[in-house]
Amino acid sequence: MKKLLIGLLFTTGFAFAQDPVELDLEEAVAYALEYKAEAEKARLDIKNADARIAEVRANALPNVSASANTTYNPLLQENVLPGEIFGIPGQDIAVAFGKEWTSNANAQLTQTLFNQQVFTGLKAAKSTKEFYQLNAQLTNEEIIERVANAYYQVYQAQQMLENLQSNLELTEQTVDIVKGLFENGLAKKIDFDRSKVALNNLIANRQQVINSVALSENALKFMIGMPIAQEISLPEQTFKPEILPETNIEEVERTELQLLNKQLELLNWQKKASLAEFYPSAALVANYGWLGQGDVFPVGNGEDKGVYWSDLAAVGVNISIPIFNGGATKSRVKQNQIEIEKAREDLKDTKLAMELAHANAVAQLENSLLTIRTQEENVALAREVLEDTQNNYGLGLASLNDMLDVERDLAAAMNNLTNARLEYKLAEVQLLRSQGQLEMLTNKTL
Repeated sequence: MKKLLIGLLFTTGFAFAQDPVELDLEEAVAYALEYKAEAEKARLDIKNADARIAEVRANALPNVSASANTTYNPLLQENVLPGEIFGIPGQDIAVAFGKEWTSNANAQLTQTLFNQQVFTGLKAAKSTKEFYQLNAQLTNEEIIERVANAYYQVYQAQQMLENLQSNLELTEQTVDIVKGLFENGLAKKIDFDRSKVALNNLIANRQQVINSVALSENALKFMIGMPIAQEISLPEQTFKPEILPETNIEEVERTELQLLNKQLELLNWQKKASLAEFYPSAALVANYGWLGQGDVFPVGNGEDKGVYWSDLAAVGVNISIPIFNGGATKSRVKQNQIEIEKAREDLKDTKLAMELAHANAVAQLENSLLTIRTQEENVALAREVLEDTQNNYGLGLASLNDMLDVERDLAAAMNNLTNARLEYKLAEVQLLRSQGQLEMLTNKTL
């Protein structure tokens, strides 16, 4: 029901563009798969494959055509015949054949009896559709990957804004403390001014981070095909790492590999189609028509007007036997074989690249997890140091520099933790892709 309401909201245009829509990762992916141009084009490619299959199948079905024409011959060609034919020996006579007007209507049926190229194309038709189905699946996986990355980028930007807001509140507290000490003659004016400068700098930085959040949200909306004017919000979620179950990559049949294998299969069919040019072909041809001749326009006139109509029919078999075409077919077969060998090399290289991506993702996950744990300790330690420094400053045991330094240290530790978590989530996406399990992203929270 929630997805239905979101879909209705998005499809009604900009009427409710000012009302933010809460969008989790699963909904963002679902929306992208429904509305993103790449996904729609991939679905259209599958429909186009059906049309291509029908086109190939048509070559094996009967082909019926009809034609009609009318010809006026103002000058009839004359042929010279021996006079003996007419009982006039020794004299040639010019005789004009035909009539001034000629009309004919003809219908022709052609049925392929044997054509190896057609039969090979029919066998390859199923593989062609499977190729486009796999391509659509790969397109969806790429969309899921990009949407997940963009979604995590938005979350990171929002977390950075929260970190800055927290630091801003701490600096405001510092300003209030310094102001109170200054008003009571326990602090210098320069300390109060420096604390105000630090606060103003944070206020300026907050606007930059707000702009960064807006840019990352716009990037996400573009990635899923959503109107840029539509406001979105991310639900409250954890951004903590999860230990993913390890999968043997050799047992995973990645879509990329399936697609390359299917492409290799199509190239083999293409080679067989080229080899089929060496085979003879046979087709049944049947014709039936009407012929009208006369000295007046034949259509609508009969013998009483001097127009004579007759029907005609013919049935035959056309056989074509290739003998020699200069080696063109042999050259095409050789080209097809080279393409097959190149596809095999692409397959090997892709397998190697996937192994590399998997190994890098695992290493990045491990490194990011260690970094996260370190930064979590740093954040906790920085908070303790800040509290102690604030107390010491109030007692005159710490300087303003010490106070501002520990505030910056806490802000840096919090940002480093956020960045480490983002790196982990991005590596998680890569690991899931290398394991062929990107759909897991749509079934869990951040």
